[in-house]
Amino acid sequence: PAVAPIFQAWIAPLKDLGVTILGPRSVSQTDHVSFDNAGVPAFQFVQERYEYNSRTHHTNMDFLDRVQPDDMKQIATVAAVFAWQAANRDQMLPRK
Repeated sequence: PAVAPIFQAWIAPLKDLGVTILGPRSVSQTDHVSFDNAGVPAFQFVQERYEYNSRTHHTNMDFLDRVQPDDMKQIATVAAVFAWQAANRDQMLPRK
């Protein structure tokens, strides 16, 4: 997509956090799809799924103790960097 070179520049400083791959794949129907379908640039951040596909995910046994603190810190940092970069761009992000 047209946004790839922009995102490549944004992830470059995040390598120490393990953010190294930019790919076009989507992991099923996530929350970003409705925005994407409406023409609003929408993207998905994919992390390793160590605890995501466990038997407890989205069940009454899905407790806070299953959260991986380091993963949460990583995605919060990445999302904040991307939000800041997008908000401070001179141009809008490319549309499909």
